[in-house]
Amino acid sequence: MKLIRKMRNPKTRFDEKEFVKKGRDYLFNYAEKNVGPLDPSRRAFLKGILIGIGAAAVLSAIPVISYLNQPQISLSKFPWIIIVDSDGQPIKSSQVPVNNPEILLFQYPMEGDITFLLNLGDENDNPIEIPPTTVTIPENGETYTFPGGVGPHKSIVAYSAICQHLGCTPPEIHFYPPKYMKVGLPTPNYIPSVALQAAQQANAPAIIHCDCHGSTYDPYHGASVLTGPTVRPLPYVQLYWDSNTDFLYAVGMNLKAPPILGHSSDLQGYAYLSSYDESTGCPKMLLSSNQTPSNCYTKLEDDGNTFE
Repeated sequence: MKLIRKMRNPKTRFDEKEFVKKGRDYLFNYAEKNVGPLDPSRRAFLKGILIGIGAAAVLSAIPVISYLNQPQISLSKFPWIIIVDSDGQPIKSSQVPVNNPEILLFQYPMEGDITFLLNLGDENDNPIEIPPTTVTIPENGETYTFPGGVGPHKSIVAYSAICQHLGCTPPEIHFYPPKYMKVGLPTPNYIPSVALQAAQQANAPAIIHCDCHGSTYDPYHGASVLTGPTVRPLPYVQLYWDSNTDFLYAVGMNLKAPPILGHSSDLQGYAYLSSYDESTGCPKMLLSSNQTPSNCYTKLEDDGNTFE
């Protein structure tokens, strides 16, 4: 295979020290440079290899990388996608519990781009209005604007569920409601004291924490970085709430924010949503209360409760 030859070639040898420093970013950048884009949905199997291993283990897994090689596709604009339940019925904001410990996920803007749906609240599980805020990217010092929450209390937000450090996914990365903000919980609910201190300093009643390597994000302030090793905030998905029906829509992302890990742009990926209408591009639409969408939807899935 071409990639294996490149990794073993003294002129293009895989740099183990760089891999240890940069992890998944280095591996996939190296692979894409040599064999082209890799489909994120089909490279998920590498997750277990990438968590806390050395380059030797990666080298042993490289023979399957050619299987993952896929052409990249693009969206001309972000689609307008309604969020539905497992039966295809539109989700209402009133159906999303405040400070829910269940991991609720939908895919947007493309297949494999898993996203948290959160209804944020205080220590007493009362919904909190999430205002617009400026988010800083520690990697380069640049900033962008997070538009805030939606819904009747402006408390509902959506963030990528793929850690920006090495790409860990739920349940390793998940939301910690206020009542679970304490030390001493076993993996995968362990929180280091530095993460708790950072949350207190940021006035964040709850966090999104990755148990793989300790990256922590503030969901009340645009999923900004509270603790490393990540140097990039979680990308947010812009939601729209229709007050007439209580339905929720995923309608865009911020191209000034860091893209989903493994993407060069959030408008690029490797597979459209199965319900995506290529003929229309899924333009803005508002369904009536008795309508069920036949296309341009994404299903909300419950990935379990790690605290039970």
